[in-house]
Amino acid sequence: MRRILYFLFFLPIWCFSQNTDSLEMKSSGEQDVLKVLPETVKTQNIDDVIITGTIKPVSRSKSPVAVEIYSQKFFQKNPTPNIFEAISMVNGVKPQLNCSVCNTGDIHINGLEGPYTMILIDGMPIVSSLSTVYGLSGIPNSLVDRIEVVKGPASSIYGSEAMGGVINIITKNALTAPKLSVDLMTTTWSENNVDLSTKFNFGKNIASLLSLNYFNFEKRFDENKDNFTDGALQNRVSIFNKWNFVRKENRQASFALRYLYEDRFGGEMQWNRSYRGSDVIYGESIYTSRVEAFGIYQWPVKENIITQFSYNFHDQNSFYGNNPFTAKQEVLFVQTFWDKKFGNHDLTAGFTFKRTFYDDNTPGTLSSDGFTNAPMKSPIFGIFVQDQWEVNDKNTILIGYRFDYDKVHHAVHSPRFAWKFSPNPYHALRFNFGTGFRVVNLFTEDHAALTGSREVFIQSDLKPEKSVNGNLNYIWKIPAGKSLINLDASAFYTYFSNKIVGDFDTDPEKIIYDNLNGYGISRGASLNVDYIFNFPLSVGLGITYLDVYQKFDDEKEKSQQLHAPKWSGTYNITYKFAGNFVIDFTGQFYGPMRLPVLPNDYRPEYSPFYTLANIQVSRAFKSGFEVYCGVKNLFNFTPKDPLMRPFDPFDRYVDDPVTNPNRYTFDTTYGYAPMQKIRGFLGIKYILK
Repeated sequence: MRRILYFLFFLPIWCFSQNTDSLEMKSSGEQDVLKVLPETVKTQNIDDVIITGTIKPVSRSKSPVAVEIYSQKFFQKNPTPNIFEAISMVNGVKPQLNCSVCNTGDIHINGLEGPYTMILIDGMPIVSSLSTVYGLSGIPNSLVDRIEVVKGPASSIYGSEAMGGVINIITKNALTAPKLSVDLMTTTWSENNVDLSTKFNFGKNIASLLSLNYFNFEKRFDENKDNFTDGALQNRVSIFNKWNFVRKENRQASFALRYLYEDRFGGEMQWNRSYRGSDVIYGESIYTSRVEAFGIYQWPVKENIITQFSYNFHDQNSFYGNNPFTAKQEVLFVQTFWDKKFGNHDLTAGFTFKRTFYDDNTPGTLSSDGFTNAPMKSPIFGIFVQDQWEVNDKNTILIGYRFDYDKVHHAVHSPRFAWKFSPNPYHALRFNFGTGFRVVNLFTEDHAALTGSREVFIQSDLKPEKSVNGNLNYIWKIPAGKSLINLDASAFYTYFSNKIVGDFDTDPEKIIYDNLNGYGISRGASLNVDYIFNFPLSVGLGITYLDVYQKFDDEKEKSQQLHAPKWSGTYNITYKFAGNFVIDFTGQFYGPMRLPVLPNDYRPEYSPFYTLANIQVSRAFKSGFEVYCGVKNLFNFTPKDPLMRPFDPFDRYVDDPVTNPNRYTFDTTYGYAPMQKIRGFLGIKYILK
């Protein structure tokens, strides 16, 4: 680990110390190089406009914050019905299945658990808390124009939950979207996905994009013969409508609405709806309804003042066997900021308001008397300021600060510092330092534990979880004749304090919550290499090393983070043949990761090394049609024994000393990868521009 960090730190210094006369080219010189490069190389070298790192549009090359950009075409190399599955193609980002029965999960960045990842749609915190677990699979890829990823704390801009990183899903612009887009896909497992979108122009200044996604998977498979479905059955519909407006002086204005309904089931093969909530046949049945609204409006004044807002309503009606869980959550977010340039300084200042309403059927939302319902109502007020200072054409500095006030945690401070050094168009070194915080909603994250009869007891005034992070990023673009090599290397270190944990052992009638008496560490390094040849071949390889653990003050040994492999990575190879035939080979690989085992568990505590590979062949036609087909999970990998005692899901015979001397209980958390074996897929697209 230390050698890797030394290498990543000294490599850019060594490069900058060499004679760079041949690379010290002005922008006109760079354009001369681009003239002789293939079209694919030119596309890769476009200076994208990003918004995630600094809250406002800025060219990627000038941003002091390291932001990774992934276009919709990148994710089309391995077509999936939703963002949750597609995001696995990003190095260092892992969609983690947390239940081997209902297949719900969250997204890990650099090994940190899902609650530390903030999911944004068009810069707004639409996906949060409860919906982080149950709403991600409902975001179809058809909505996506691009995805921006920031690894490391971003609380100085986005507030709570942005401790581990930010994933910003940028939706399509109705003004520039195709007139008609159709994408139909099916698999040999009878997974059927339909994406339809069309746009309407109302004069020259108003356009509306209407999108429909329907996903249906109702065929039951049990290839490992444990009498449980290998994949959760799903029936899901998502309707999206976005309006974009053309205004004077290019002022921004857009508004969007989305509705989602999902019926999800996983459980014993003979289950049907008549068994929902019963203790006869085990099934996990989840009905989810969501409404989302978000928009942006730039004020019609001389100064650059922008207001953004979002609202989401999440309703869940679910049973885990005979254990009910019903919940409702509303989140309102409003943000207004002012942006002004003073010479080489670009100043941004603003304020935010976030209100969360949450209610469920667990003891977690009862009043202190234990009888009266007391939903959580949590307003958070925040102000922030940042200054991006372009010192000269090689150095840019960003300094930011945020102050939030919560009625439980009171004042929270979040400073931030970033520096970018770029001696020429081909080298960029970025250093980021910042703090993150998370105002924890205990009950949405531990609802399974709270469905019992235990009393919830808070030991003391809980402090917000906090983190301090340093990140060093180096980008090197290497022209090689008519080829181009992109190298992106990072080293990161994050220290966590005040982590809130639940004590279930001290008192069998209580769950005692308190801040962790210790600390947590997330450190590691990552490397992305993209090589575009001078013939129609491109190769991408990403690798990440992680060391994520917690250390308790009263224990000598550190506790390794669950589901955080030491080594992981991604790969993609694309070759374009004559006649617009394209072949894509993509996948992810994961080293051993610690798993949640039971006492005296016969299953290994660490998973094996495995890879999930996919291959696709596609052909595009001039008429606007495209046909694609391929194979998923090419090497046919699935976890072994993902369920403990699937033959006794209600634990009726857990105390039998003859058949169960170790007192094993039914458990669904061991699975670390999808149970779906090798399967084929076929699809057809049509785009009318």
